[in-house]
Amino acid sequence: MSEATDRRLMALALALGHRHLGRTWPNPSVGALVVRDRDGAAEIVAAGATQPGGRPHAERVALAAAGEAARGATLYVSLEPCSHHGRTPPCAEAVIASGVARVVTALEDPDPRVSGRGHALVREAGIAVTTGVLAGEARRAHAGHIRRVRDGRPHLLVKVARTADGFSARLAGPRLMISGEACNARTHLARAHADAIMVGSATVQADDPRLDVRLPGLEDRRPVRIVVDSRLTLPPDSTLARTATRQPTWLLCGEAAAASAPAERLRALGVELVPVPSTGDRLDLAAALRELGGRGLTRILCEAGPSLGQALAEADLVDELIVSTSARPLDEPGAPAIGPALAAAMAGPLVLAGEERAGEDLIKRYERPL
Repeated sequence: MSEATDRRLMALALALGHRHLGRTWPNPSVGALVVRDRDGAAEIVAAGATQPGGRPHAERVALAAAGEAARGATLYVSLEPCSHHGRTPPCAEAVIASGVARVVTALEDPDPRVSGRGHALVREAGIAVTTGVLAGEARRAHAGHIRRVRDGRPHLLVKVARTADGFSARLAGPRLMISGEACNARTHLARAHADAIMVGSATVQADDPRLDVRLPGLEDRRPVRIVVDSRLTLPPDSTLARTATRQPTWLLCGEAAAASAPAERLRALGVELVPVPSTGDRLDLAAALRELGGRGLTRILCEAGPSLGQALAEADLVDELIVSTSARPLDEPGAPAIGPALAAAMAGPLVLAGEERAGEDLIKRYERPL
């Protein structure tokens, strides 16, 4: 296969993996293709993606679908095949047994249990290996896996919506509806691809959000809902508390608060409390994210109000930032959407990675290079 063909097919493998983002944690969502050369043209004979719950892996799905057609073919996979025994045998063994002649990957797996061993096992079996195809795109696709393995915490995407004059809310009065329909649809798609959605307790008090996915065909997505709530102010009659048995709801709270009477009332409703170290009412957000990483989360979408966004930026925990700006101003005093720490992060370490229009809204995406 030519270099251009390798890149085109790897792009398709990455797209296959992207479909299951948010459904495979703690494992990465990988895509794989089995491709044969048919008279000089690439013929895809099977495709696969990591399945919900993280098993089976993409390679096994694609190779099982290909059967004998895999013999002599090329396997494209967006991450190095695993080489360690977990709940199932290593994918590298399945690759070798399939009889493929060549393996093309985008990235070496940073997991120390793999980290080059999968590639080495395949090469030792006499199979040609090409790696690094669309590596930059693959690092973005697998950012959650990389961040959790390397830094011990999930990849954190913060989303901020603001008016044309820079505000996220009124100082008093009814809820401010900032974004248009097209922008809101993108938010729901981001929710569908997240392991969890995080908000602060102030957002819950002000908006009583559902934090679910309301896109046709994706309503079954159930990301974990996380509230940063040091003093357990979540009302028992709030939407999040009342629906905690239908969609996982976790509260990050102080260790003392987790032993209080309000804690027991919330637990009875199905809310899971996650105690983390704190100083007064201020949670140690870095410790909180490490705890969430230990629970298997790899990608968190934070729909941050000004206070939480500022606190996360102060702790240097923002890996990706989406700022949507409405064409309409508030034209009255309001709460600034972006505080000093988040504004400073937008000048570094975050870099502008792209922008687009969604209806009348302008969306800018910033990211921390991996």
